[in-house]
Amino acid sequence: MCKMNPRVDFVFKKLFGSEESKDILIDLINSIVSEKDRATDIEIKNPYNEKQYLKDKRTILDVKALSGDGTWYDVEMQMLPEDWFAKRSLYYWSRLYSDQLDEGMHFRFLTKTICINILNFDQLDDEPSYHNVYKVKNVKSGSELLDEFEIHFIELRKYDETLADSLNRALDRWVHFLKLAGEYSSETMPPELKATEPVRKAMHLLERLSASKEEREIYEDRLKWLRSVEGAFETMRHRGVEEGRAEGRAEGRAEGRAEGRAEGIELGKAEGVEIGKAEGVEQARRENALKMLQDGVSVVNVAKYSGLPEEEVRRLAEETYGGPHCQDKKTADL
Repeated sequence: MCKMNPRVDFVFKKLFGSEESKDILIDLINSIVSEKDRATDIEIKNPYNEKQYLKDKRTILDVKALSGDGTWYDVEMQMLPEDWFAKRSLYYWSRLYSDQLDEGMHFRFLTKTICINILNFDQLDDEPSYHNVYKVKNVKSGSELLDEFEIHFIELRKYDETLADSLNRALDRWVHFLKLAGEYSSETMPPELKATEPVRKAMHLLERLSASKEEREIYEDRLKWLRSVEGAFETMRHRGVEEGRAEGRAEGRAEGRAEGRAEGIELGKAEGVEIGKAEGVEQARRENALKMLQDGVSVVNVAKYSGLPEEEVRRLAEETYGGPHCQDKKTADL
């Protein structure tokens, strides 16, 4: 039987977000953060809950953990690209940071919060390294304002497994596992991975998970949903480009004929393409948002995957159903 893909968020959460795999999560975190932020023990604050997941399969399957010294970690595996993923990551960091305080508590009780984003796509076009860390620093002196803000981006596609030293570091071995686990078994995996106990345990768990009929059904259902979202994205892009081309050609011809100059034709084409693309993309977003609402996707997640503002999605839902979307209340806090 084909092994499950550990990059699919459901599988990732099972491997790293279950009580039985706390040691695996600790090793992954410690391979990413600096030495002073490494954890010796953690409490997983949102362990995988099958009943909750089956109730709302479109929830975000990140892993939130608290170390013994009070450091918070949020680890997320993201399969599909998002234009605003950096803003989303900053938003989730801010929520995890601010939620530490109950009403009336002093700011001094806020502790370091680290977001770790493991991405199955390229997000930082200007950065050649697969691992990049962001902090709050003075742009002139480089001095750090405070140590409590930290966001990591790990872009799996930038990892080059063909390099001779590609398995030297602990993070290299985890990235290798996440990217290429399907090519190995616990017996045939590279010696460097075999020698790393947490990675070896993760491979055994992945093989056990892949052999379970019940887990396989959940996995296939998640894959189906991811493909549906990916298809919606591709449809939006395709329609935007095609409509932009058509309207651009039409407006270019009209302006060119009216002005009778080559400059007018080129200007019309350029402006027409830009206007057509924008209008085409916006219309495609609305159409795909309606499809997702009809499929029972929550307003929050429709906004996330369609790129429309949440208020506009709510208006679409009200226009379609004559009232609040049925899934809205269930998932408004996701």
